Amino acid sequence: MEGALRIVVFSVIFLASQVNCQEAILHISNLNTEREYCLVHNHSWTPLSQSLDAAEQYTLVNLTFTVLCNRSGVSPDVVKDKAVVVMRGDCDFSQKALVAQSLGAKALLIASNISLITPSANDSEYAKVHIPLALMRYRDFLEAQQVFNDDMQVKLYAPPFSKIDASIAVMLLISIVTIALGGYWSGACESERLNSRFAGGGGEENKSDSGELFLYSPLKVVFFVAMMCGMLVLMYFFYSVLVYIIIAIFCLASASALYSCLDAVMDLIGCGTVSFSVRNYTFSVRSLILAAVCISIAVVWGVYRNEDRWIWILQDLLGIAFCLNFMKTISLSNFKICVILLSLLLVYDVFFVFITPFFTKNGVSIMVQVALGPDASAEKTQGNMVEVPAEPQTPSEKLPVVMRVPRFSAWAQNLCGMQFSILGYGDIIVPGLLVAYCSRFDVWINSRRKIYFLSCCIAYLLGMIVTFAVMLLSGMGQPALLYLVPFTLITSAVLAGCRGEMRQFWTGTSYEVLDSSRKPLLPERRTDSSIEGDTC
Repeated sequence: MEGALRIVVFSVIFLASQVNCQEAILHISNLNTEREYCLVHNHSWTPLSQSLDAAEQYTLVNLTFTVLCNRSGVSPDVVKDKAVVVMRGDCDFSQKALVAQSLGAKALLIASNISLITPSANDSEYAKVHIPLALMRYRDFLEAQQVFNDDMQVKLYAPPFSKIDASIAVMLLISIVTIALGGYWSGACESERLNSRFAGGGGEENKSDSGELFLYSPLKVVFFVAMMCGMLVLMYFFYSVLVYIIIAIFCLASASALYSCLDAVMDLIGCGTVSFSVRNYTFSVRSLILAAVCISIAVVWGVYRNEDRWIWILQDLLGIAFCLNFMKTISLSNFKICVILLSLLLVYDVFFVFITPFFTKNGVSIMVQVALGPDASAEKTQGNMVEVPAEPQTPSEKLPVVMRVPRFSAWAQNLCGMQFSILGYGDIIVPGLLVAYCSRFDVWINSRRKIYFLSCCIAYLLGMIVTFAVMLLSGMGQPALLYLVPFTLITSAVLAGCRGEMRQFWTGTSYEVLDSSRKPLLPERRTDSSIEGDTC
């Protein structure tokens, strides 16, 4: 009974998430070939079938020599019971449709050399048109002619757009795996560092010590957040210049981060290396190969960064490596610093998403404008009037600060222009710094079950689920930190309080765990200065 109830509830939610959009699909075929092209129609005026199988098939007649504002020059015998394609211009969409209808045509396609818009008409003319009407790109029709010649069988259909898309699950998987791996890596480095010291190797720097930075001063945290605010405002006003600087920095930083990640994987699987010397300089063959691969991936992304169809894979790969390396490199020294940093960034996120639209000219938040670039103000509203370029547009530069996954169910929309689900790097890195601290704290208290690390990861997962749920219900993008910060901070604090370890958790490594039978990895009488003075 409960299983059946769950199925019914899920079905209701899924059906409620279906949205009828104005983008549609033109399916052209003959005996040997099939192709699909973008259409724009008006669902409220001339609705189309929702699936290819349910759509009616017509023979397409080429009338692009006319705009079909009247019947002159067109024989009814040529177009009767067929679909016709005519050129846009000289008269209203409704007039073309009425003329085609009077000639006996079953569907009307209007080829356009300018942007495709949702067709509309006067209220009095809506009821007069009874045949499907849609706009298509003229260049698409010319391409179809080259493929099919004049032997074209067409179907027009408009699959419903689902708000619940598989891309959300992929994005959720990317975020939680990145958080978990970054936290685990940070804890492993801390364990290796401590073991090295206890073994008498404290005077030598190993890989886990290289380049790690501690944030232990509240003043530094405030300065860091203020610098982020200033950088975001500068990006808003000087986007066209700074975007190229950020892209260049991302290429360098992500290549270095990817190298660090792959090098750690090589060490983990026990892959050896061969070294050689040239003029007293020693080179590692493994390092050279990894460096060449990482630089090549970053260069390929930099060259083809505006190719939406496939470059998102490389951007996500580099983004994951960037987030992992950031979580491993930047260490928060105690829970107090975690609370200050995450709270300030929560206020930062909410302010620049929800408050700044009241001050911008186009009503778009500074955060969205910077993340999406110049196209942010032209974002389409699902189900409303749409506009699709008729010719390829010069792509606008976008900051590489988000994970991008194409919306798999938006087939019609992707034909007209790729649609993506996005998640900012900050929504992974910021909570990830707390996850990394929890992982290191598990090492300090010698927790075999990794209780703090696992609890924080689960809290992050629940926060992401709530974020996506609110986004789907509201139909608006959400500042993820609004949900992630409370989930992770409160969970970590409650856990430390319940286990009687809040004092050590709050101050880092200053105190040993009270009333605990476990032996901390930290030796007795270690001080904060002995921790903070070392470079991890």
